[in-house]
Amino acid sequence: MSHHSDLIATDIDAYLKQHEQKQLLRFITCGSVDDGKSTLIGRLLFDSKMLYEDELAKIEADSKTQGAVGGEFDPALATDGLKEEREQGITIDVAYRYFSTAKRKFIIADTPGHEQYTRNMATGASSADLAVILIDARHGVMTQTKRHSFIVSLLGIRHVIIAINKMDLVDFDEATYEKICADYSAFSRRLDLPDLHFIPLSALKGDNVVDRGENMAWYNGGTLMNRLESVYIGSDRNLQDFRMPVQWVNRPNLDFRGFCGTIASGIIRKGDEVMVMPSKKTTHVKEIVTHDGNLDEAYAPLAITLTFEDEVDASRGDMIVKPGNVPVTSDTVEAMLVWMSEEPMVPGKTYMVKHSAQLITGSIESLRYRIDVNTLHSSPSPQLNLNEIGRCRLYLNETICFDPYKSNRSTGALILIDRITNATVAAAMILDRSAGGKRLAAWEEEIAVEGNEEDAKQAGVLNEVTPEEREARYGQKPATVLLTGLTSSGKTTVAQAVERKLFDSGRAVTILDGQQVRRGLSKDLGFSFEERSENLRRSAHLANILNDAGIICIAAFVAPNATVRDKVAGVVGTDRFLTVHVDAPIELCRERDSRGQYAEADAGKLTEFSGDSAPYEVPESPDLVLKTGEQSVDECANAVIELLTSKGFLRS
Repeated sequence: MSHHSDLIATDIDAYLKQHEQKQLLRFITCGSVDDGKSTLIGRLLFDSKMLYEDELAKIEADSKTQGAVGGEFDPALATDGLKEEREQGITIDVAYRYFSTAKRKFIIADTPGHEQYTRNMATGASSADLAVILIDARHGVMTQTKRHSFIVSLLGIRHVIIAINKMDLVDFDEATYEKICADYSAFSRRLDLPDLHFIPLSALKGDNVVDRGENMAWYNGGTLMNRLESVYIGSDRNLQDFRMPVQWVNRPNLDFRGFCGTIASGIIRKGDEVMVMPSKKTTHVKEIVTHDGNLDEAYAPLAITLTFEDEVDASRGDMIVKPGNVPVTSDTVEAMLVWMSEEPMVPGKTYMVKHSAQLITGSIESLRYRIDVNTLHSSPSPQLNLNEIGRCRLYLNETICFDPYKSNRSTGALILIDRITNATVAAAMILDRSAGGKRLAAWEEEIAVEGNEEDAKQAGVLNEVTPEEREARYGQKPATVLLTGLTSSGKTTVAQAVERKLFDSGRAVTILDGQQVRRGLSKDLGFSFEERSENLRRSAHLANILNDAGIICIAAFVAPNATVRDKVAGVVGTDRFLTVHVDAPIELCRERDSRGQYAEADAGKLTEFSGDSAPYEVPESPDLVLKTGEQSVDECANAVIELLTSKGFLRS
C-alpha cells in the first residue's frame, strides 16, 4: 500500500521513482498479550489513510460481529488475518504489513504476545530496525514486557519506542505514565538499548498515534508516526567491514565467471583488492555486475555479481572480504541460543547448522548457563526448553567465517536445524568472545560455569565495558604480535623498541617476553617439547586476556614449532594475531648470545635447544619478516608499527 499522492494521476513514472528512493524502515510491535499491538497497527494504517475502501468496509462489517469493542470500529482486525487469531482474539503468528507515507516506506511485523510464542517474536525481530514495545497503562511493566525487551536487546535492535497504551482507561493520568517510565527505565539499564523513547497513547481512540490528542496536553513529545518517520537508522548499517557470502558461481559460458551474493556489510568498489575466505587467496574486482547494469560501487544490502582480475577459486559458502579486515575463521563458536523446538535441547546431539550460504553439521558441546529473561540472572542448566535462552559452545564439523552478532547480523547469526524433521530448532547469535582455534585438549579447556552475574556479563547480558568502548578510548584495536625467531635473534630488543614508540604515541601496549614468563608464570617448566608447548599455551591465554582489555601485546618467544604457533593463534583469535619472523643467521645469534646458551647446548647441558639440538621451523607465510642482521632496531620497530597500521589495528 502506498501513500496517496497527486503524482499517481499526473506522472506515474515520477511517482514510482520517488517512491523507490524512500528509505525503508522495518519495525516490530511486541509486548504482553492484549496490550493492543494489533489495534495500534490498525489505527496506524487507518489514520494514515493506508487502507483500501473495500478493506475498510470489510473491517467495519467484521467489527460488528467479531470485534472486541462492542460493535464499534475495531482497528485490530486490519492485521489479525488468521482464522485462529480472530476466534481467539490474539495474534499467534507474525503478521507482516507494508505501507508508506510521504517520507518513508515501512514493513510492520505484528508479533504474538503470549509467552508460548516467544520464538515467533524472535523471528519477527531478527530483521527489524526498530521495536515498538507496548505496555498496558493499567498493568505497567509485565513479565512478557521484560522478556520481549531482553530479546530485542539480544537481537541488536538499537531503536526502541515504549508505547504506553490504553491511557484512556486510566483517565490519561500523567502520574501513571511517569511511574511506568521510571519502572521500565530501572529495568532497562541492564540491557543494551541505546536509543529509547517513551510515548503515551491510546491506540483505540487514536491519541498520539498519527495525530496528537487533546487529552494529554501534559505530553510535549512527538507522536508515534512522527518518531517512525524521523528516527535515523543510517548509522546502524556496518559500512566498514566488507562481507559478501558467495551464494552461487555463475558460469554461463567460458568467457564469464561471476560470484553472486548479497552484500552483508561494507562497501565494494571496482578495482578493490579482495580476499576469498577461507582460502585467503587475493585478487582485484574487475566488474560489479547487476541486473540493471554494471556499477562502480556497491554496498549492503545489494545483490551483486563480482568478477575478478585473476583466476581465483571460490564456491558457495565461501566469503569475499577485504585483506586487512577479515572475519574470524573457526570451527568453534560461543553463542547465545534461543531455543524454538518442543523437544528440549540436549548437549551432544548433532544438528544441521545454517550460516550465511553454508549448511554444515555441528553439535552443542556444552550449555554454559541459562538466562532467566525476567530477572536477567544466569543459572546452570542441563538443557534448554522451548522459548528458553542460554549461552552455549558450538562445535562445527567445518570452519566458518564469522563476525560477532553485535557488529554484523548476517555473518554473526546461525540457525540450527533438526536433521530428521528438517525443523528449525534454534537461532544463535555469535558472541564477541567466541573461540578462535581448534579443539585440542588443554588448549580448549572448558571454563567452569558458576552461573553468576560475571558469566552473564561475559555473555553481554549486563552492561560491561565493550570492545567498542575500549577501541574508542585507546584509539586502537587490540592485537597480539608474535615475534618468533632463534635465541638472541633480537626479538626482545625489537619488542622493547616497538613498545617505546607506541607508548610515546599514547597507545596502550605491553610486552610478553619468553624469559620474563619463565621467571614467573612458567617457573615450573623446563625446555622439552611438551613443556615449551605448555609455556606458550599459558602465554597465549595471558595475551588473550590483555587483548580483551584493549591492549596491544608484543610477544617475544622462540616458538619454534609451526603447529604450536597455530594453536597460539587459535587461543588469541586469528582476527587479532600477527606473526613476525625475526630472521637472523645462527652465526650472528651465537655472537650475540650474552648468556652462553648456545655454548651450553653444544656441551649438552641444554637439551632440545632450538637451532642446535632441536629444529626451528621457519614460518611459511608470516605477516612480516625482519632481517635483524641487516636492518637497524629502529627500522625493525617502524616496520612492525607499519604492519599494525596497515592491518587496521592503529588509528591515526
